[in-house]
This record gives sequence, C-alpha cells and structure tokens, in this order.
Amino acid sequence: MTDGPSTDDPSGNGPSAAAARFAGAPAVRLRPLSGELAEVTLADGRTVIVKRGDAPRAVRAEAAGLRWLADADTVPVPAVHGHDDRWLVTDRVPGGRPSPEGAARFGRELAALHAAGAPAFGAPPPDGPREAYIGRAPMRNVTGDDWPRWYADHRVLPYLRTAVDTGTIRAGEAAVVERVCERLPELAGPPEPPARLHGDLWNGNVLWDGDGRAWLIDPAAHGGHRETDLAMLHLFGCPHLDDVLDGYRSVAPLSAGRPERVGLHQLFPLLVHAVLFGRSYAEQALRTARRLA
Repeated sequence: MTDGPSTDDPSGNGPSAAAARFAGAPAVRLRPLSGELAEVTLADGRTVIVKRGDAPRAVRAEAAGLRWLADADTVPVPAVHGHDDRWLVTDRVPGGRPSPEGAARFGRELAALHAAGAPAFGAPPPDGPREAYIGRAPMRNVTGDDWPRWYADHRVLPYLRTAVDTGTIRAGEAAVVERVCERLPELAGPPEPPARLHGDLWNGNVLWDGDGRAWLIDPAAHGGHRETDLAMLHLFGCPHLDDVLDGYRSVAPLSAGRPERVGLHQLFPLLVHAVLFGRSYAEQALRTARRLA
C-alpha cells in the first residue's frame, strides 16, 4: 500500500488507519512526506493528509484553529476530517504556484480573516486549549484587553525567559528586550481590536493551489494584533509580498507607521525560533530589540 517506506505501525494505529477512520473510506496508498506527515489515497479516490502530533493538546489546538479560520470563510484552509490524541486528518491542498494576482487575492482574504475578529487578545479558538503550541513550542492562550501589556506578558517575555534559562540568550542580554516591553505602550501604534490570527504565518504555512490561490495550514490561531501576521510574512518571506500588502490595504487600510512596527511584531516569532532553533535567531531578536529600545 506504500510507494516508500511505510510509517504504519503493526498495531494498525498508523496514518492509513487514521485516514480510513476519520475520512470514512479504506486507505489504498500511503506516501510518507516527512517524519510527521503522510499523504494517503483512499479507495474512493480522495487524497488526505495525515499529521502525527507531538502531544494531544497540540493536535486539538491545530484542529480547532483550522476550524476557526474556516468559519470566517475567507482564506481557504484544508477541511478537518477528524482527529484523536495522536493523528489529525485533513484534505490535501492541490499543488500550484503563486502569482501576483493570487497574492493580491490572498491579501484581500487575509484582511477579511483578521476582520472576523476574536473575543480578546489571546483568545483561543472555540474548543481550542488554553495551553496550545506554536510549532513545537508551548504557547499559552491567556486573554487580555490591552494589547501592549498582553503582548509583553504572554508573547515576548515567556520566550525570553525560556531562552535565558536554556542559555540561548545570556542573562545580561535580556535587558534590551525587557526595555522594549516597557516601551510597548508608546511603540504599539493606534489601538486595534483583536483580530483573528493564523498566528504562525511564515511562508511554509501558505500553500498555493493550481489556480494560484493561497491556502493556510498549521495555524497557531488566537486573537491578536493583525500586524503580527503581516510581520511574519515579512520575516520569513512570502512570494509577491508587495501584492499581498496592496490587496490587504485595498480592503483594510493599515495604521500609519506600520513599517516601523514590523520589528516589534517580529520579536515574538524570533524568540520562539530562538527557543526552538538556537543562537542565530537569538542574535536576530537582540538586534531587533536594540533598534526598538
């Protein structure tokens, strides 16, 4: 049933069994994509993606996030067929290439997604856990009404402390990030309502289908500031980013001074990456903080 080394285990609890259980048809072909992903073709001709989660709440958070984003009916996301504590089964996004027109459409749809809103900063998706994940890093969805204070307390400082505790950032270096947190009320720009964020919007989580339309996968969805999603597109690169931003602004103009705030919103993902991947990202976070402090 495979065209490569099978990742199904002898107990019958592997990706093929999960696909059959949640998508409702027998699996006829398994193609491993990575250590945690497999593509499974079903007897009725459909193809689904099966993802193995690192922890039960990580699977639950991702499934809840996909459903919350889908409820906005804006940027398309793969349909969730089902999940348990180990496996998540979703539709497969047909492969394609980005285009300027598709990027502009993505910008318009992303603006509409953000405008769908959230109950509060840090609000998890309905049925999503408070103790969630961004990538492989734990992320707590604690709510707040004041974005600068919430961003400092629940997005920047927790990862700074972890990076210091593990030695990725030296204790004496942390002060510059702490100064940025103290300055957040003056750096944050005009107040904004909580937006419905993808939350981990780097280029690898934006897929382009055969029509050049963007789809979102692997969210760390929560209520946040819309500029955080946009800053992540800047940080890790997005094809035709200028067209994305033009499309976004055609639907939802951005507040004055946004380019100067990009680094502020990048501190969070940079510190997450420092925790997960080490010193090079720590140095990038520190350089960003020095420019802001």
